[in-house]
Amino acid sequence: MFAIIRTGGKQYRVTPNMVLKVEKLDTEAGNTVTFTEVLSVGNEGNCTIGTPVVEGASVKATVVAQDRLKKVIIFKKRRRQNSRRKNGHRQPVTVLRITEINAA
Repeated sequence: MFAIIRTGGKQYRVTPNMVLKVEKLDTEAGNTVTFTEVLSVGNEGNCTIGTPVVEGASVKATVVAQDRLKKVIIFKKRRRQNSRRKNGHRQPVTVLRITEINAA
């Protein structure tokens, strides 16, 4: 069974026991999160597509950790101007383990 959920402005295809990293959610490790914005749910043979969401469908996940991704280096240089700027950024993410998918 699989589902397509929307969180943090992105869409993810999830299956039970799957571990994924999503945009930071305001919860602590060990808590349970329920996603109600399920865009599609189904098996290999049949699939229910929502308009825009599937009514009554939900996906439950457990928060594994609050983490940060690898550092991205931003380097800007203006040639022949002796001007350059270096900056770095680490995006915060939430690591989730999908526990249950409830179809409508």
